[in-house]
Amino acid sequence: MATLQKLDKGKIIAVVIALALTGTVLAISTSGLLSASQSVPVNGSITAVNLAIYSDSGLTQNCTSLNTGSVSPGGTATQTIYVKNTGTVPETLTMAASNWNPANASSSLTLSWDRQNTVLNAGQSIQATLTLTTASNTGSLTTFSCSATFTGTQ
Repeated sequence: MATLQKLDKGKIIAVVIALALTGTVLAISTSGLLSASQSVPVNGSITAVNLAIYSDSGLTQNCTSLNTGSVSPGGTATQTIYVKNTGTVPETLTMAASNWNPANASSSLTLSWDRQNTVLNAGQSIQATLTLTTASNTGSLTTFSCSATFTGTQ
């Protein structure tokens, strides 16, 4: 009789453990199916390592924003900036525009510059011209914003 009770208790414990494991597996797998996410915008500025961007040729005014002003459809706007390699090795410069607002602005606007893939030696600074080009038909687009990211690659 004592053996039978031990066997029954052993079976009961095994069933409880199996049910607990099954419940845990189901809870983990369904939590992925029932999850939700939310994107939160981030605003700020990033200073590229070993690069400094200035708005003046004396390299005294950090460039924190660019303003193209009003541009007509089919037109262009330019702005001059100055880039300095603050590191100790040459850097290859690149610039990319991103985070267009509204998102479809990138289909009517292009931001480029005249220093793409230029090698800037350590301590050297250089003048660069950014050009915003608008399509001849910009639709209902009247205002926009974007981020210009300058990168120096060793």
